[in-house]
Amino acid sequence: MKEYRLRPIAEESVQASLVGYPILLQNLLSSRGITTREDAEKFFNPHYQNDLHDPYLLKDMDKAVDRILVAIKNKERILIYSDYDADGIPGGVMMREFFDRIGYGNVENYIPHRHDEGYGLHLEAVETFPEKEIRLLITIDCGIVDIESVARANALGMDVIITDHHEPGGSLPEAYAIVNPKREDCDYPEKILCGTGVAFKLIQAILEKNCFDLALGQEKWFLDLVGIATLSDMVPLVGENRALAYFGLKVLQKSPRPGLQQLWKKLKVNQRNIVEDDIGFSLAPRVNAASRMGKPMDGFKLLYTKDLNEGIESALHLDKINDERKGVVAGIVKDLRKRIKEKELVGELPSVLVFGNPEWKPSLLGLAGNALLDDIRRPIFLWGRNGDTQLKGSCRSDGSVNLILLMEKAKESFAQFGGHKMAGGFTLVQDAIHSLEQVLNEAFTLAKGKKEEEIFWIDADVNISDISWGMHQQIDRFAPFGVGNEKPVFKFSGVPIKDVKLFGKEKNHLEVILGDEMKSIKAIKFFSRPEHFTRPPQVGEIRDIIATLEKSTFGYRPELRLRIVDVL
Repeated sequence: MKEYRLRPIAEESVQASLVGYPILLQNLLSSRGITTREDAEKFFNPHYQNDLHDPYLLKDMDKAVDRILVAIKNKERILIYSDYDADGIPGGVMMREFFDRIGYGNVENYIPHRHDEGYGLHLEAVETFPEKEIRLLITIDCGIVDIESVARANALGMDVIITDHHEPGGSLPEAYAIVNPKREDCDYPEKILCGTGVAFKLIQAILEKNCFDLALGQEKWFLDLVGIATLSDMVPLVGENRALAYFGLKVLQKSPRPGLQQLWKKLKVNQRNIVEDDIGFSLAPRVNAASRMGKPMDGFKLLYTKDLNEGIESALHLDKINDERKGVVAGIVKDLRKRIKEKELVGELPSVLVFGNPEWKPSLLGLAGNALLDDIRRPIFLWGRNGDTQLKGSCRSDGSVNLILLMEKAKESFAQFGGHKMAGGFTLVQDAIHSLEQVLNEAFTLAKGKKEEEIFWIDADVNISDISWGMHQQIDRFAPFGVGNEKPVFKFSGVPIKDVKLFGKEKNHLEVILGDEMKSIKAIKFFSRPEHFTRPPQVGEIRDIIATLEKSTFGYRPELRLRIVDVL
């Protein structure tokens, strides 16, 4: 059950400290733990020099920098090995562009194939690097748990510099240098940088020691890539990450990258007005689609190319394969709905659902699981076959059970598993496929706890008549929004519903017109239908609407609208 609670207003002492700010801002600041005018000014006005920490506070940074400078001096061949997602790919582009900027060309990039190789530094790939005369291997957004692969690289005469942000395992690889703020022996103040953010700190550190005749502050032009990764990887947008995202968006709004410019044009997004939602809902899915559909270098090309024609081609191609990806996922979801219905016809649905198909790509199954959760309201496990013949999949929970605990209770069925309580991934033991649903349902009774009551906080109770560009301007001072700095959520009580309709090519998005003759406003929710809310919206009814306020610039026409959270 969802429970909505109104946040308490700022205490009198906080209001006194924040005097001069409108009461809405005072309350929003207070709910974020910002209670003094000095802290408010720092929050509203990120500062590049003051908000970014010294890169040499990262453990092994000095070793990493010195080794790269030696490689450049000795003209050694360097390989940049980055992950295949919207964090790793921008980082791989950024590191390559850094070497381009300083005039060092003895470099190449490698991005593993999502289906055939999977995540991480792969032993099979490492075995091929001596043929390319690689002497220095730099990882981006991976490597921290790849002990065997790093050892093999060492044996083959390569030095390895790991830049990563994932949790280390029981022991660290024996790399030449490991730059990761999550190392236990690392005192860096910001522990949750994204992978590209860690790589950016490496570039900062190199330029501090040797500027290569570049003008001071040249690394700031890489912040568009850092911003893409920071916003895509959903790290907390506070402290240093807030500054990286904030300035990343500023650079993105001016970015000369032809691929990005052409993609924004294709999507009818005004580049000068790009916000975090454009990254999360438009750019990142298309970069990720490249690897989900088997060609991660297509995402690299979009960001790296300097050629206009190649930029046009790349933007159109990524948009096309993203549509293909959506089509494949829609096909999987359609198949799943049919199979769920068949199960219902022959008896009651089990507590945990398991479906699979050797033809399904494991990388698409989390998206399919997300699409079904609202309808099935129970955990679902989906598996497909990877390029290496392994059966891999994704699972999603409705909150009735902690998935990690559930898989732990059924661990004999899994070669590997991980994730968190609501979402996870797994590799199956080959013989476990036929009994998996039975085993998981038996484990469910042991792992099931009381379904947690979901508490959603409302920042203010307001009227439709309160909505204005001035209100939006106040809220916009808190941007960019994301984890740790969520968009303010408002309750609009007793609102008349004038119209309800579905829109989009597939009629899979919801639009509701709210208000009366005096004032009305559009409210939307993507990938949603009326029945997905606590109370379905119906024309002529009075409803309470939980929503955020946003500015839409679709088609270059700015308008204020609501993004629906729920209808009560």
